[in-house]
Amino acid sequence: MALRFPRFSQGLAQDPTTRRIWFGIATAHDFESHDDITEERLYQNIFASHFGQLAIIFLWTSGNLFHVAWQGNFETWVQDPLHVRPIAHAIWDPHFGQPAVEAFTRGGALGPVNIAYSGVYQWWYTIGLRTNEDLYTGALFLLFLSALSLIGGWLHLQPKWKPRVSWFKNAESRLNHHLSGLFGVSSLAWTGHLVHVAIPASRGEYVRWNNFLNVLPHPQGLGPLFTGQWNLYAQNPDSSSHLFGTSQGSGTAILTLLGGFHPQTQSLWLTDMAHHHLAIAILFLIAGHMYRTNFGIGHSIKDLLEAHIPPGGRLGRGHKGLYDTINNSLHFQLGLALASLGVITSLVAQHMYSLPAYAFIAQDFTTQAALYTHHQYIAGFIMTGAFAHGAIFFIRDYNPEENEDNVLARMLDHKEAIISHLSWASLFLGFHTLGLYVHNDVMLAFGTPEKQILIEPIFAQWIQSAHGKTSYGFDVLLSSTSGPAFNAGRSIWLPGWLNAINENSNSLFLTIGPGDFLVHHAIALGLHTTTLILVKGALDARGSKLMPDKKDFGYSFPCDGPGRGGTCDISAWDAFYLAVFWMLNTIGWVTFYWHWKHITLWQGNVSQFNESSTYLMGWLRDYLWLNSSQLINGYNPFGMNSLSVWAWMFLFGHLVWATGFMFLISWRGYWQELIETLAWAHERTPLANLIRWKDKPVALSIVQARLVGLAHFSVGYIFTYAAFLIASTSGKFG
Repeated sequence: MALRFPRFSQGLAQDPTTRRIWFGIATAHDFESHDDITEERLYQNIFASHFGQLAIIFLWTSGNLFHVAWQGNFETWVQDPLHVRPIAHAIWDPHFGQPAVEAFTRGGALGPVNIAYSGVYQWWYTIGLRTNEDLYTGALFLLFLSALSLIGGWLHLQPKWKPRVSWFKNAESRLNHHLSGLFGVSSLAWTGHLVHVAIPASRGEYVRWNNFLNVLPHPQGLGPLFTGQWNLYAQNPDSSSHLFGTSQGSGTAILTLLGGFHPQTQSLWLTDMAHHHLAIAILFLIAGHMYRTNFGIGHSIKDLLEAHIPPGGRLGRGHKGLYDTINNSLHFQLGLALASLGVITSLVAQHMYSLPAYAFIAQDFTTQAALYTHHQYIAGFIMTGAFAHGAIFFIRDYNPEENEDNVLARMLDHKEAIISHLSWASLFLGFHTLGLYVHNDVMLAFGTPEKQILIEPIFAQWIQSAHGKTSYGFDVLLSSTSGPAFNAGRSIWLPGWLNAINENSNSLFLTIGPGDFLVHHAIALGLHTTTLILVKGALDARGSKLMPDKKDFGYSFPCDGPGRGGTCDISAWDAFYLAVFWMLNTIGWVTFYWHWKHITLWQGNVSQFNESSTYLMGWLRDYLWLNSSQLINGYNPFGMNSLSVWAWMFLFGHLVWATGFMFLISWRGYWQELIETLAWAHERTPLANLIRWKDKPVALSIVQARLVGLAHFSVGYIFTYAAFLIASTSGKFG
């Protein structure tokens, strides 16, 4: 018999039904469950797949550069970044009639094109790229890196080049190399690029490989570095009248601490960013020498953790046993990595708009909205993934004997207290927030808006004031001119920072009121409920009062039959599945809030948000309905415009989203019955019955149907909002 898919599971390969195909796909990447897996092969497979991942990333970024160079308008955009619309790539579509061709021909192009809302133009411009040739060079270089990564992946699967398990488990060496190599050296290299290429470019000087060694980035070269007069590098910064990309009003400083934004580009000062990356580099180069390897200097992580026993004895054996638990569990390590990366991605979303790093990106409103939304959704998926792998750790890798009475065991021991507290917080937030919204809704409906309950967020306003925002009149810390903090920073970064935070045209510390107070608590409800579901799923993954032997059933199981009643929907996978819906809802509220607040800010009618955001009908009418009107009119009986593609995507997104419910609400028996009937009809229909199948068609399992439903729900939800966001923003601001 020929080898059937899946080759990694003999049991599955012999399954006579279509289950073989779906389960094969579902477990293809679960290397641990494959027939002939060993610990060594598991680590080697994952290591090799990382090279493939890198190859895909390099190929993708190379494609971005290549298409902009080939079909974009980068060189024209560079001449006037505020008024030329950046082109992502051309559109070739045989269905386009003359009106469509005209609608999509923009940005100075000769034919239909897509506008770029990714911010790549601003990014490339800021880091010193200026011509299409620069973009082609970058694309070729990344293509080369991509090929190199593929060769690396192949090489590390060859017997001679396969790393051993001991190499993968050498945590100290890996940390040292990642800290000093990945973070330290790359930050240093980036500082070098900013100082040698980007900063000169911002001052109208074109530095490339041919003149790289002749152009001094600073008039005094390396002199100040060796004589200890580092402050010279900060002297004579660009003036506030500096025109970015020209020598007009430019200075000679390379490492500064000016604070605030470049007045023309509304982005952080390049010289501040170079300084920041240099500081990061030094910090991480030092950190990369922290752990003890074969040189006998530094700390042993195991010794550190073993010593972490809180005094007083009330917290048990502290971190004892954690080193081996973490070092021997890939799921634990992945959970930690995903948790960190998720938080960082969300921070990127927050900081990209409030402290823009790229020239002129703050004035490209659609790009700002798209990047914020994109990074928040990515963060949501990554964070939920952290808990999924945390749960798998508890099921597959956790050893109670090795973790007796340490922090991990104690988390499990008092999980009821953790879960019930989270539950209480979620209930409190939910009922109070909804109660306020509904009360305000009723007051508006009855024509007595003055009877709304409007709460000023005074604590948040106080925090904003402490950072220097003066409009609330709190006169505290940095908003007070007499405090020590104010005096200490007055000669360096404070003037720039205070100017920025009190300037009403940017997104730094936006003025907040009762509408913000309410939506913040709605978001807090979403965050706490999502966390509750995820934490409960992970802490109950090994067993619960209802089902003490849950760990024996694995990560995902539908039910344990009718025998002990009520064991459906309680696998760790089910918790993850439920949490993703809450995560999507929460980020929906986050992005609605961000987008509406910014639209009113950019249009100069902030009072619309302030007045309408305190009751539910305000959100439905003045945000969702009002901003979808252009979208619904993308094409109509009188013709079409450049928003028509978003109008179509808006409809298509709803379709995909609604398809999810077909899988989520109807269950297995219905589908199995339908399949049997269709198969019966097929076998009795002339011509059609010439087509036969070897696998007996069966319905998806309960867990699989949920996954398919969840995937459609998520993709449709995000597609719909993406179309709404881009069309409503670009329709207003061009």
